[in-house]
Amino acid sequence: MMLCIAAAGVVTALATTSFTLGWTHSVEQTWWQERWRIEDGHLTIVSASVKGSGAGIAIPEHAVWADGVWTYAPALPPLDSLNLAASGTTGAGWLLCGQDGQCLELGEEPDAPIKVWPARVCAGPPAG
Repeated sequence: MMLCIAAAGVVTALATTSFTLGWTHSVEQTWWQERWRIEDGHLTIVSASVKGSGAGIAIPEHAVWADGVWTYAPALPPLDSLNLAASGTTGAGWLLCGQDGQCLELGEEPDAPIKVWPARVCAGPPAG
């Protein structure tokens, strides 16, 4: 299974079964990271970590504080794809890293649409 990323009119494929997605929160300017797996042709979130709380960052009651971050398992069903867009207020976009450590910087331009999805072959992005 491949992880497909459509950004800036280009489709990129990563041979991976898991990845992290990180970004700087636009209001609190704190790092947020999610861990994802590809399972049965869907994207399944494993955990999320954030360095602090504040405006727009609600720490769930079941979150655990360790190593300087709050970590928790979001209650989110498996997804067919993720749609991302950078706000332009953080000075950076998204950092997507495969399990092999290969990382891509995505969405440096404000509102640049990005779509991430699993597939056997990465062609054009799926509808929706």
